[in-house]
Amino acid sequence: MGPFPLIGIRKCDTIGGHPGARHNLGCEEEERGRIDRAVKHWIIAAKLGDENSMQNVKEAYRGGLVSKEDFASALRSHQSAVDATQSPQRETAERFWGDSGEMDDQFHRDKHR
Repeated sequence: MGPFPLIGIRKCDTIGGHPGARHNLGCEEEERGRIDRAVKHWIIAAKLGDENSMQNVKEAYRGGLVSKEDFASALRSHQSAVDATQSPQRETAERFWGDSGEMDDQFHRDKHR
């Protein structure tokens, strides 16, 4: 397997700022019953633009596990992160590839008329 065991790789991804890894770590903490730690991971991932984490933070806020200030901060940062990933090139690529990741025939036909 290489110099890093699987748990080490996951931790490196999380420390490295990978939002999906941070979200998954929050889910693992939730499964272990450590909700306070799970919520912290989800807040960090939401601030990095992870949609699933933002939904979890929203539910935690509704359940009284997140303060209004922390929820507002996470929401603002989440929106900023999402906005930062939007560009005309990305939107063109999304239309080209579609939801399936396969080239969208309609886009291809429209582009070559």
